[in-house]
Amino acid sequence: MQRMFDVVVSTVGLLLLLPLFAILAVLIKIEDGGPVFFGQLRVGRHMRNFILWKFRTMVPDAGSKGSQITTAGDKRVTRVGVLLRRFKLDELAQLLNVIRGDLSIVGARPELPRYVEMFREEYREILLNRPGITDPASIQFRNEAELLQSADWERIYVERILPAKLKLSLKYARQRTFFSDIAIVMRTLGALWMNNSRDSLGGEEYSGQKPVA
Repeated sequence: MQRMFDVVVSTVGLLLLLPLFAILAVLIKIEDGGPVFFGQLRVGRHMRNFILWKFRTMVPDAGSKGSQITTAGDKRVTRVGVLLRRFKLDELAQLLNVIRGDLSIVGARPELPRYVEMFREEYREILLNRPGITDPASIQFRNEAELLQSADWERIYVERILPAKLKLSLKYARQRTFFSDIAIVMRTLGALWMNNSRDSLGGEEYSGQKPVA
């Protein structure tokens, strides 16, 4: 049932969002002429690597110009990228990964291989299922970049943020149901609405989330 849900939702989503995809592609191209999409190696189901796709939000070759983690105020993020990240529009390209079977709509966010190796035992259990676009950890840490403003950002990520996210993802993986997945999708939409409503009223701007996109 979960795979059928993933395929139906992602297929309908792609069809409805095609006009938006075209607009995003034009905006990204106009800004600096670079590629529209960004692909990065992540670890998927059964510990198998795959390429995760996003709309590009950073300057071309961003990986060679800094860390693999996006921090608040990262100068590599383009002007269009700031907008895409704020509304998580860059993540919409991952519907293609869902169609391919790399991702589910709901599941632990796929991580970079180097960080998976640091927590291999936890990921072995989590990745019995497909990783996903959203899960409880994604909601709780949706403003992750704001926590990584220190020069010691990687230690903070590895020692504090990632263990907390893994704990949430493990708990959810052990008790998930089809209906709890539906609830997570609704919570994610609600969190995005609240976050952006806060920004429009003068709150802090959300400028990033997961490892470099």
